This record gives sequence, structure tokens and C-alpha cells, in this order.
Amino acid sequence: MRAFYVRARSGYPVAMTISCDVLVIGAGAAGLMCALTAGQRGRRVCVVERANRPGKKILMSGGGRCNFTNTGTTPANFLSANPHFCKSALARYQPADFVALVDRHGIAWHEKELGQLFCDESSKLIVRMLLDECADAGVDIRTGCDVHAVTREGPGFLVETAHGRFAAESLVVASGGLSIPSLGGSGLGYALARQFGHEVLPTRAGLVPLVLTGSHAERLDGLSGLSLQVEARAGRGPAFRNAMLVTHRGLSGPAILQASSYWEPGDAMAIDLLPGTDALAFLRDQRVARPDSALRTVLAEHMPRRFAQRLCEHWLDDRPLKQFDAPMLARTAAALQAWPVVASGTEGYPTAEVTLGGVDTRGLSSSTMMSRTVPGLHFIGEVMDVTGWLGGYNFQWAWASGRAAGDVA
Repeated sequence: MRAFYVRARSGYPVAMTISCDVLVIGAGAAGLMCALTAGQRGRRVCVVERANRPGKKILMSGGGRCNFTNTGTTPANFLSANPHFCKSALARYQPADFVALVDRHGIAWHEKELGQLFCDESSKLIVRMLLDECADAGVDIRTGCDVHAVTREGPGFLVETAHGRFAAESLVVASGGLSIPSLGGSGLGYALARQFGHEVLPTRAGLVPLVLTGSHAERLDGLSGLSLQVEARAGRGPAFRNAMLVTHRGLSGPAILQASSYWEPGDAMAIDLLPGTDALAFLRDQRVARPDSALRTVLAEHMPRRFAQRLCEHWLDDRPLKQFDAPMLARTAAALQAWPVVASGTEGYPTAEVTLGGVDTRGLSSSTMMSRTVPGLHFIGEVMDVTGWLGGYNFQWAWASGRAAGDVA
């Protein structure tokens, strides 16, 4: 194939058509796992990444310590229009497999809570591990490399980029979703899927803070930074017990982020402010034991004092417990176990940890991640309609889907 010249954004010309067996678009978690896996099979692998360094989302995850997997990962921890799709890959590459890789590289880790595993030191160690594995497998990684066009050429693909043209037998799209565009998120993967005849399901921000407006925002004004344990549920989704954080724009924290993936405009939020407690029985007991105590005083022993005060001022009735009759106690308990707060929206993709929706898995093989209609074309990671809960599940999907494609690409 004759070489040609393109001019890179840095201003110097790049000559050549680079031939490889596998071209991976995206040097995130899924892309790097796929690349090192294919390289270990003896395949000539190139990776192109539009960001200025690989693994940027890995680096910022887990507060810089990378929640790299969850020991309790099951298919039930993922959202998808096809909930069965993720089963095969997750069964074949499990959390213990990735932990074994981490251990081989001497990276210290710990379990924080709920099966979440974090690096003791820095997420940089996970990126370095993946890059070292890629280097050992002879993988060529190009950063600052935008993809301009992809075409089908015989049984393979031609990909024009800022670093020249790549000719590859297999093309793996690991470009991620729309979340956190500052770290490289884009719609490239969806455009490529549509180009090759695949359906893309509607996308929206997931694992994202909720925004409050109007009276709901006004009632919480000045409480930004307060945190308390709750159990949150959105729509018909499951309930998540964890911390809720009041922000200057609304609500965040693990419980809210989890519930946000199930929230849609118009959905009611059910937030239990006394999780694990029978609120009515608790209030009855307190009325007997402390009849002269105000409701906010009693609640302040179970949540931040300022939050309890604001709650009583705007949502409940703040008076001595001895003045609550049976119906009042029942109404108060109901409000505490289903706090009537209404979200007006989310903060959107800029702060979302994941993108819900994406490439329809009905058009892909669950064992290889390959297109059912375009041989050699694979989609892995976040670009697909498979989205995990908060807590390391999305990384485990990246490792599992990347390994599944890398085993055959």
C-alpha cells in the first residue's frame, strides 16, 4: 500500500501507512486491556488516543487511588437494555483475575467498603501496570491522535488519524462515552457504530449529582458540604444505602450517584433519612422517653444538627414530641422515610462518571464483543449499552470486555 502524508496538529508532516493486525481506538481501561491481551497473543497492536496521555479517567478515579474492581461483581450490578449480555465476559474474567495481575506487579491495595478495592498509593500505578504490560507485548500507543475517518477496505479497515493512516485487520472501538469530556469523552464511538449499521440507544448521564431548583434549593441553601447516611431510590430502581452530600447545586454522594442512574425527569425520589430504622417506632419511643424534647433535637442525634433544623423548619413540624398525636407521628415518620425532595435534573456529562445507553448490544457477540454484521469490528467498555453501579463495577466491565475482544481480535 502506497504511503501518503498528513499533517499532524503539532505542525510537522507524518508519512506512512502503518499496518497492524489490531487497531484499538481509545487508551482507557478497556482499550489498554484489549491491547495487551491481543499483543500477548502475538498480534501486532496499535492504539490511538485523542487525549494527551493514556488512562486519564483511570488516573482521576477513586479520588486518585483507583477503585479498580469490586469483589462482589455480578450481572445484577449493571444496567442494560439486554441484561444478559454482560454475563459471558464477566464470568470469563473475574475480579480475582485482575487482582492477580495487580499482585504480580506488587501494587498494594485495600478493600474500602462493599467489596470496593483501591490502590493503597496512587491510580498511577494501575496505569503504569497496564502500560508496562502493553510494552512487554509490543503494543504501539499513540496519544494526541484524533481519528478523522474510518473506512472498510476489503476484509480490514483503514483509519485516518492525526498521526497518519492505519491499516488493520481488526478494529476495536474503546473510545468511551460522553461523560467527563475534559478527560477525552466524545461521541466518536457512537458515530462509528452508526456508520457501520449499528443501532445506538439513547444516552444520558449516569452516576451524576442531582440538581435542585426553586423552593427545594432554597430550603437547603447554606448547607453545602453536609453529609448524612441515607437510603436513596429513584423511580423503580433499587435502593442504595450510603452517604448523601448536600452541594451548592443540589444533592450528591454515593447513594445519590447510584440512584441517579435510575432517575429520569419526572421520577420521584424516595430518600430514607433514617435508614435501617423503623421511623414510626423510633418516634413513639422517643415521645415516651423524651416528651419535652423538640423533634429537631432528637433528629440531630442521627444527622447533622443544621440539616435536622432545616428539615424541621421546612418539611416537618418542630415542636416538643409530647405535642405529636398519633396521626402527626405517622406523617412525620412517612416524611422521614420518604423525604419529599424533587430533583429538576442532573449536572450532566461534565461531572457524570459514566454514560448510560450506547451501542446496542443486540448487534454484538456477547463472547467476543464483535459486530454480528461487520467481521473484525469490536466495541468494548463504556461505549456499549452496559453501565455498572458505582464502586469498581465499570472498571471490571472494562477489563472483562477488553479481555473478551483481545482474545480474538
